[in-house]
Amino acid sequence: MARTIHLIRHGHHPQLGQFLCGRMAGVSLDTSGRRQMAHCAELLDPRPDVIRSSPQLRTRQSASILGRMLGLPVQIASEIDEIDYGEWTGRRFADLQTDPAWSRWNAQRGSSRPPGGESMSALQRRVIAYLERLHRDPTATTIALISHAEPIRAALLHYKGLSLDEFLSIEVGPASIHTLWLDEAGVQVTCSNDEVAA
Repeated sequence: MARTIHLIRHGHHPQLGQFLCGRMAGVSLDTSGRRQMAHCAELLDPRPDVIRSSPQLRTRQSASILGRMLGLPVQIASEIDEIDYGEWTGRRFADLQTDPAWSRWNAQRGSSRPPGGESMSALQRRVIAYLERLHRDPTATTIALISHAEPIRAALLHYKGLSLDEFLSIEVGPASIHTLWLDEAGVQVTCSNDEVAA
């Protein structure tokens, strides 16, 4: 069964911090992001024997860099896809600041949702269900999952016993690595690094 799961955020891309990309098509790593992921591959300990990626382009590119350096194929896992931001997808953060629903979302993640999108609790349910299945998977001992900030936050909040409203307490920088150690006693969370230097 899987005993170690690395939760890895994709590398840097040009829209980061400016647009709420979500599932917006065509968001691609930049040079800094590619360097970050190459460095990330060198830091993974223990080395994974399986790499799985969110379907988004930036995560697939990130996973491909890891796969090439570690000699592993990349499998796609829709369960670790980015949260669906609905009508907010692709909006500038600056434009969202005047939206009361955006303010509510950032204050009450446990009880709000993006318009036409996915709630944080629904995201957490799908991610945790997938991680629990991986823990019982007999085909791998160490798995690297390349995902996004919100799915990773949702998992870490669950395993740390924190509410969804405490999402800002979990830092998930580009190319960061958070590792779950799983055994019969439960799950331990460690953070290898907040953000891999470019």
